[in-house]
Amino acid sequence: MQDNSLTYEQSLDFLYTQLPMFQRVGQAAFKKDLTNIKRLCAALGHPEKAFKSIHLAGTNGKGSVAHMLSACLQASGYKTGLYTSPHYIDFRERIKMDGKFVSKEFVRNFVSRHSSLFEQIRPSFFEITVAMAFCYFADQQVDVAVIETGLGGRLDSTNVILPELCVITNISFDHQQFLGNTLDAIAGEKAGIIKENVPVVVGEEQAESKDVFVQTAAERRAPIVFASQQFELRNLASSWTGLHADVWKNGKLYLKDLHLDVGGAYQQFNVRTALQALECLRQQTFFGRLSESSIRKGLANVKSLAAFMGRWQVIGQQPLILCDSAHNEAGIRMAMTDLGKSSFPHWHIVFGMVNDKEVDKVLSLFPAQASYYFAKANIPRGKDGEELRAQAQALGRQGKAYPSVADALAAARSAAKEDDLIYVGGSIFVVAEVLPSLQGQHDAD
Repeated sequence: MQDNSLTYEQSLDFLYTQLPMFQRVGQAAFKKDLTNIKRLCAALGHPEKAFKSIHLAGTNGKGSVAHMLSACLQASGYKTGLYTSPHYIDFRERIKMDGKFVSKEFVRNFVSRHSSLFEQIRPSFFEITVAMAFCYFADQQVDVAVIETGLGGRLDSTNVILPELCVITNISFDHQQFLGNTLDAIAGEKAGIIKENVPVVVGEEQAESKDVFVQTAAERRAPIVFASQQFELRNLASSWTGLHADVWKNGKLYLKDLHLDVGGAYQQFNVRTALQALECLRQQTFFGRLSESSIRKGLANVKSLAAFMGRWQVIGQQPLILCDSAHNEAGIRMAMTDLGKSSFPHWHIVFGMVNDKEVDKVLSLFPAQASYYFAKANIPRGKDGEELRAQAQALGRQGKAYPSVADALAAARSAAKEDDLIYVGGSIFVVAEVLPSLQGQHDAD
């Protein structure tokens, strides 16, 4: 039965509790085919066909690259949609237009108007959210939408669009229970977003996955380019809040002193991928407004233009409190490599993970000498803090378990000296519990 009287809060409650949500419950919410999203899109009048799009997949970095592309397109004057997942604090972070969150009214109306359709199809939380994003972008008549996959690629609900460009950032181990236990198997799932005659950018040339991408692109007659073969960042200077570098392309200076307002030296790889993607777009007539000045402006203002948050984000000083969303082996390794270049007398690590991740592999990447504060993220999939503490102790990492992430951070603040480091991470959902709210700052007008 259709209900047009739902409030915004009731609409969210419906999405969270009536439908399986992977971020909360894990494997039970994972759908292994595109039947539901195709039925939804057909019933909604195929909103995914109403705008141009760019499709992104990859194990790490796809969210960062998506925000970079959105910021550069916005700076070039394009009305730009951005779909990413999961969200940190506000559900509406997932669906943005020119950096503004989808309105509460649109969310409420969408859920209320189509409740009978949802009862008929029984789609997942993610499938409804993807369909909502498509409808919002069509309703707002965006020029282009940057669409990030949720998990994998081939069977991801976003994989019903026919984009202008496909981007695959890199391949490493994550979600093996869905995507496979080898890098070439995972690459095969990510390569599922490659479309017939649609150019594809791959961020990193990796021996384990290169042949998969080259072969899939050849089968689908899709021009393919590896950003790591084309672009190089030299004279890199990284701070907590951004980086500067000279960009070289094919051995020639391409952009002198490029500035990115997002911290973490590992972002150099994402910048490289974004620049290659923008280069490919500039070869298409529609994207003729992309210029060097707009690309510089976009990359220098990713946070403000695209509402970028949660990655290498500083939320406190003296002691420095750094939040980072790296949550798998490859992502954590890059973060620890970057942090290892800094000199802090002591590290305090507020740590949590979800229960379907390989805790030992991730924890072993963190320094044994640090003080640890373990807590369960406030979602059903969160791993118990006491269990984490016991696993960490077996690996020589000493710490205590706390009832909540907030309690763990408070204990770290109390123990840390002014020149120490407090690192909050291990899971996106741990980071989400300590981030300052952006609600209101990025609301649609």
